[in-house]
Amino acid sequence: MQKSAVQKVSSRRRINPRTLAMTAILGAVATVLMMLSFSLPVIPSFVKLDFSELPALIAAFALGPASGVGVCFLKNLINLTMSSTAGVGELCNFLLGVTFVVPAGLVYKYRKDRWGALWGSLLGAVVMAVLSFPINYWITYPFYTATMYPLEAILGLYQAINPAVQNLAQALLWFNCPFTLFKALCDVAITFVLYKKISPLLQGKIAR
Repeated sequence: MQKSAVQKVSSRRRINPRTLAMTAILGAVATVLMMLSFSLPVIPSFVKLDFSELPALIAAFALGPASGVGVCFLKNLINLTMSSTAGVGELCNFLLGVTFVVPAGLVYKYRKDRWGALWGSLLGAVVMAVLSFPINYWITYPFYTATMYPLEAILGLYQAINPAVQNLAQALLWFNCPFTLFKALCDVAITFVLYKKISPLLQGKIAR
């Protein structure tokens, strides 16, 4: 009896090869989407819009929160080989992605319906937007101002759009946080369009 129970626990803990494969594929897709980033005129050009969290959110729903985190990790690990930020940009992107997909994936894990997906993804979007302030304020921008550009130059780019910006905190609150929320909501909207069509493929439930 005890042996049977141990075997059941062991089988639950065993990593599913299909989950690993799908996570890797979605990580590759996220990497491509990350490279297809572009600027918007409403925010300084060095702040890019991309949809690389989209595969991570889909993974969190279809395969679990850990898979979503895995996609965030893989895309940034690959991007690290092509980056000039010494890993800081990738670290911040990873942290922001995790704050998005983990709340969304956890809510959906315990309520697997459309409302669970909606509330989970909206919660993740808000958490990501809120935490983008401390992540940028204490990690991203201190690195950039210490190694690449003076703070005055960075603030100048924000002031060119809104002259009322006086300091970094204002720049992040007025520009980066709303932009991060907008980016996350775009990912949520696209996920709701695509998820039902591709989730059976990811989960191996396509009829043969």
